[in-house]
Amino acid sequence: MRKKILLLGSGELGKELVIALQRLGQYIIAVDSYENAPAMQVAHEYEVIDMLDGDALDELVDKHKPDLIVPEVESIRTERFFDYEKQGYKVIPSAKAANFTMNRKAIRDLAAKDLGIKTAIYRYAKNYDELVEGVEVCGMPCVVKPLMSSSGKGQSVIKTKRDIQNAWDYAMEGSRGDLAEVIVEEFIDFDFEITLLTLTQYNGKTLFCPPIGHRQERGDYQESWQPMSMKEEHLIEAQNMSDKVTAALKGSGIWGVEFFVGKNGVYFSELSPRPHDTGMVTLANTQNYSEFELHARAILEIPVDEIKLLKNGASAVVLAKETNNNFPVFSGLDNAVSIPNSDFKIFGKPSSRPYRRMAVGLSYGVNEPVEKLVLKAKTVADSIKIG
Repeated sequence: MRKKILLLGSGELGKELVIALQRLGQYIIAVDSYENAPAMQVAHEYEVIDMLDGDALDELVDKHKPDLIVPEVESIRTERFFDYEKQGYKVIPSAKAANFTMNRKAIRDLAAKDLGIKTAIYRYAKNYDELVEGVEVCGMPCVVKPLMSSSGKGQSVIKTKRDIQNAWDYAMEGSRGDLAEVIVEEFIDFDFEITLLTLTQYNGKTLFCPPIGHRQERGDYQESWQPMSMKEEHLIEAQNMSDKVTAALKGSGIWGVEFFVGKNGVYFSELSPRPHDTGMVTLANTQNYSEFELHARAILEIPVDEIKLLKNGASAVVLAKETNNNFPVFSGLDNAVSIPNSDFKIFGKPSSRPYRRMAVGLSYGVNEPVEKLVLKAKTVADSIKIG
């Protein structure tokens, strides 16, 4: 039962996953590009490497010879995963899933072209001129995203021709890795967007968490809530799409599958083959298992028979306002804990910079409307000051 797990990426999501795995008796080596990353603080060992350096990644795998390789970020030389699988290593959820979903081009083409799943009209661009052509096809307004990025970095909306150059420059700034390419897609007139946490299991039983609503700003999530109220037919449509794409990618684990929902139905947006940032709302014990506990059980082949909603919940991020490279100090916690039916998690990041996510406020209630819970979670988050 005790597995040696190589966690590639050690942010706040990785930290919660390590905690869940530790509770199941596992041995974790946390990896990232900087020391004192959150997951390193709770792992048995840690390594600092550039995960886009394929040779360094090979050396790390050969050194530790892990039972499981678990990616938690996008900026990894994921094409190496196929070789690892041939060598007998198990990649979570699979080499194909990790490789395809780290790049918006691969996953969008799989969904739209291979599986026939409904998406926005889209084009790719490797330079400014190609972006101009893509904007002409998709129309304005349209959305531009780097093919490889995380937490919405580098995303912007083009409303006029004057925005095109800025969108290209911003996408390049927010791009992770060495991939200088963007996707431009039509702007969907949606009513709301959801994350549908999808659990695939070795025994073939796929389960869905209650849908999570969320609000973004600067391309990054600000608040999330569970459950998101939506029409039953739209939920079933989203579940069918999610089942289809996760089955094509193969493997066991939790997937954060994102959809736009509007008057024209449900549109697939993108997915992550790991716990999702909007899913931090499950840390408010909204479900019988958090997304991190679900991921841990799936990758260890511990079956989950049912996912139940226990209470409504909401989360709100705590963002830094200034740069501090020496473990920022948190204050206002006494005010935060005075709010009934609430909680918070501090990630332990060793440095801060403007808009960096440093903690999360949580709220919950069995019968309390999610709109009120969002306001309560924001109050918790606003009570926490970072210096």
